[in-house]
Amino acid sequence: MGDPALSRRGFLAASVAAGLGVTALSGCGGDSDGGSSSGTTTIEWWNISTTEPTKTVWAGLAKQFEAKNPKVKVKIVQLENDAYKSKMTALTASGKLPDIFHTWGGGVLKQQVDAGLVEDLGDRTRPWADGLLPVARQPYLLDNKLYGIPFDIGMIGFWYNKALFEQAGISAPPTTWSGFLDAVRKLKAKGITPLALAGKEKWPGMYYWAYLAMRTAGVDALQKADDAKDFTGAGFVEAGQHLKDLVRLQPFQKGFLGAAYSTPTGQAATVGNGKAAMELMGQWAPVVEADAGKGLGPNLGFFPFPEVEGGKGAITEVFGGGGGHALRKGAPQAAVDFLKFFASATTDIELVKKTSTLPVVPAAESAISDPNTKAVQAQLKGATGFQLYLDQAYPPAVGQEVNDSAAALIAGSKSPEQVAQSITRTAKEEQ
Repeated sequence: MGDPALSRRGFLAASVAAGLGVTALSGCGGDSDGGSSSGTTTIEWWNISTTEPTKTVWAGLAKQFEAKNPKVKVKIVQLENDAYKSKMTALTASGKLPDIFHTWGGGVLKQQVDAGLVEDLGDRTRPWADGLLPVARQPYLLDNKLYGIPFDIGMIGFWYNKALFEQAGISAPPTTWSGFLDAVRKLKAKGITPLALAGKEKWPGMYYWAYLAMRTAGVDALQKADDAKDFTGAGFVEAGQHLKDLVRLQPFQKGFLGAAYSTPTGQAATVGNGKAAMELMGQWAPVVEADAGKGLGPNLGFFPFPEVEGGKGAITEVFGGGGGHALRKGAPQAAVDFLKFFASATTDIELVKKTSTLPVVPAAESAISDPNTKAVQAQLKGATGFQLYLDQAYPPAVGQEVNDSAAALIAGSKSPEQVAQSITRTAKEEQ
């Protein structure tokens, strides 16, 4: 992982496998700090905020920054999650990243850092970055060096329709896996679709396998398995079996294997329009449900992923992460200034109030008013363990295999044992 050439070859192989030629992508990064004849510096900002109100809010923040810095122009490139990941894989292989780009930290960021493509932000962002919440900064610290600045932090959990739960006679959200399966059965008995899933986009299905692995094997087992390049332990196979038990109940909406996440007929809209009782998703779910569908308003509730009876994990162990921004190596000072602006208390308060973002600046915490945002924050504050998204925590090829294998299990084409074996095989190949 420490050899830049090897790291780039790994990304190049991934981009070829995805059918993305590097030459097919427009140029970005490297040349954007040259400035124009008028002395204006243009910085290119890639992010995944494609839904409202976040898309408009972020564009407005860029305009605010430009007004305060008249010699700087911000060029925004916004891509949907999967498209963004694919483009960034190919751009990394080409050795040219955008000036400012979205990152989740973890293994993907590490490969970009090992390839010599990401700016060490330690000296350039001190002391203001030191004041951000430590848990939010953690995914971007590699070898005690800071390579990203967080703008939110959160967790994956179940978002549910209180009215549909009441119709099914479910008095309270389940706290155990057996209780969760019982809730699914009660919903189906009333003709209610229990769960919405974006089967076309494999990462939402990964959340189920990852959480079940945490609950059966324990949160520490995921790191140990990555270190040992071995995911064949009993806890991981059991996780797949528990997921298979759920799939047997046929809990998902009709056509879920072809459904996307944020489209008008996708996972978020299905829940937001009251056509499914639950979705397993991150802290951004209410915003996307309201953008893609109607939104549930006061009928929307949140509960953590249940505990698995007999498992080594606890309900207080959290799976999730946040969003952050990194800079390409050699990015202009204007890009650093933008990160400082984006991480200010004033900006964070605006994000909290307008997009229900969980704050990373302590001074912005008082701006939280939404009860569900407060519920997520309470879970995070009480967390006894934390695991970053597996498709970001692990090297890209391993993370992709976790997504692919979990999707295959949900589709019925892989057994729990085959899932564990496939992830292990990919992890060993990446050594």
